[in-house]
Amino acid sequence: MRPLKHGYTNHTVGDGAVVKKTYEGPDAELRLEREHKLLTRLQGQLPVPPVRAADARTLTLGFVAGVPGQELLDAGHAAAVLETCGGLLRRIHGTEASVLAAGAHEGDKVLVHGDYGPNNLLLDPVTFQATAVVDWEFTHLGDPVEDLAWCEWIVRMHHPEHRHALDHFFHAYGSDVPPWPVRQATMLARCESLRQFCDRWEPNGPGVTQWRERAAATAGWQE
Repeated sequence: MRPLKHGYTNHTVGDGAVVKKTYEGPDAELRLEREHKLLTRLQGQLPVPPVRAADARTLTLGFVAGVPGQELLDAGHAAAVLETCGGLLRRIHGTEASVLAAGAHEGDKVLVHGDYGPNNLLLDPVTFQATAVVDWEFTHLGDPVEDLAWCEWIVRMHHPEHRHALDHFFHAYGSDVPPWPVRQATMLARCESLRQFCDRWEPNGPGVTQWRERAAATAGWQE
């Protein structure tokens, strides 16, 4: 087993056959349980890793071939990667809410990934089709703008040179995109929730400072 690239919140290792994700930080057992149940229910509906086993802190998944979306984006394929992001997000939001909780029907709420962006997609490096959407631990029923705004935030914050390609993402999603003030407010709300998450983990630690700084940067963005 070796540590996998691009793992941040949790300890993730793999050997080419399976991936073991050990949850760390606040609500670790709850996040594991949520992701375990959802991945089991999404098999055959969306491209997600197969579940092999689970215990109190670790989820074992089958290995899925693919290149992380952010690597392909920075390799010069931003338009193709973000087009796939948009089309797949439309499918996620069109999934029956009951996949998350039996009998769930909450008005206009949809299945929200909770940390959606090219960072949590594996793609075929030739066709740029998604082979898996990973890291569903923050999934919940909510407003579609949560995923739309966060994917945009990921690009603006970590790949600002590719923000021009976001038009491909929104076009592929294919629905009315909320106006910039709504998207920006949603980004700021998510930054604050992650600051609180880090503060619960390590009060006033470096994670808290980082999310304060990211929120300040986000507040200064213009459409």
